[in-house]
Amino acid sequence: MGNNRRNFIKSTTLAGIGLGLAGNISLYANSKSTSKGRIGIIGLDTSHVTAFTKSINDAERAEFKGFSVVAAYPTKGSADMPASIDRLDKFTEEIRAMGVEIVTSIEELLTKVDFILLESVDGRRHLEEALPVLKSGKRMFVDKPLSNSLEGAVALFEASKKYNAPMFSASSTRFAPESVAIIKGNEAIGEVLGAHTYGPAGKQLGHLDMAYYGIHGIEALFTLMGTGCKEVTRFDTPSSTVVTGVWSDGRIGVFTATPEGGKASFGGVVHGSKGVAEKVKILDGYDPLIVEIINFFKTGVVPVSRTETLEIFAFMAAADESKLRRGKPVVLEEMMRKAEMQLQKR
Repeated sequence: MGNNRRNFIKSTTLAGIGLGLAGNISLYANSKSTSKGRIGIIGLDTSHVTAFTKSINDAERAEFKGFSVVAAYPTKGSADMPASIDRLDKFTEEIRAMGVEIVTSIEELLTKVDFILLESVDGRRHLEEALPVLKSGKRMFVDKPLSNSLEGAVALFEASKKYNAPMFSASSTRFAPESVAIIKGNEAIGEVLGAHTYGPAGKQLGHLDMAYYGIHGIEALFTLMGTGCKEVTRFDTPSSTVVTGVWSDGRIGVFTATPEGGKASFGGVVHGSKGVAEKVKILDGYDPLIVEIINFFKTGVVPVSRTETLEIFAFMAAADESKLRRGKPVVLEEMMRKAEMQLQKR
C-alpha cells in the first residue's frame, strides 16, 4: 500500500506537462556535492530571514559549518499585502545589523553567493524572482508558499528542469521530529491508516485560500499520509473550514483550519494499524527544516520531491474548487488538467 500511495501522482496528467516527474532534481548535472558556500536571501519581509540567518551563521552549529548567509536583496515588497510591505524595512534593518550585506538587485546578489533562499512572503512574485536564479543554475530553497497557485507551482518546476537548477520548497512542518518518527516506523502506531491535522489558515490576496498559511497543516498531513490523494471535499461555515482528502487506497486525511476567533495551535492525530497517536506535534521550530536546506545545498538532493509538492498544490486548488461547488468532491486530476490548459495559453 505504501508504494501505491506515494506513486499516485505519476499516473496523473502531470506526466503530460513534460516535467518528468518520475525523476529527481538530484539527477541534474549540477548536483555535485559541496561542503561550503555563501548563501544569499531574496525577500526580507518575513521573520524567517532573521531566524534562518541566526541559526546558519551560528559558529557553534557544527551541522552548518562552512555555510553562512552573506548577502540579501530586500525586493520592493508587495504594496497590496500588509504582511509584506509593513515588515520589509524592519527585517531589512535586522538583517543588516546581523552583518549581512544588503544589495540592490537579484543580479548583484547572484555574483556574491553560491546558494539562494527565496523568502518573499508573496507567492505571486516567486516565479519572476526565481527565474534569474534558475538561469544561473544555483541551488535554491523557495519558502512557503512555493507559489500562489497550482499553475505557478508547475511553471516553477518546469523552469527548474529547463535550466538544470535544483530547487525545493517545504513548510517547517514537513520535518517535525514526531511526524518523521511516525512515518519511519513507530511500533506502537504501525502503518498510518488515516490522519487529521489542524492549524491556522489565514488567507492572502491572490493566493489559493490555504496556500499562505493553511499549507503548514496540509503539508503536515501529507508528511503523515504520503502522496496518493485522489479527491478533495471542503466544507465551510462562517466560522470554520474542514478539508477532507480521499487517498487512492481508501485512506482519509483531514485538515481543519482554526475556527474564527479560536486559539491558533498546530497539531494532529494519527490512526495506525497498531495504535493511535494523539496530540502529534506537527510544528517544532525551524531547525529541522534548516538542516534539510543545508543538506540540499551540500548535495543537490531534494528532500521533498516535486511530485509531492505539486500534489499538495493540487489538493489546495481542489479545496477552493470544492468550496465554489458548495462542498462537492473535486478530483485532483481535474485540477492538473486545468493547470496544464492554463499554462498552454500563456
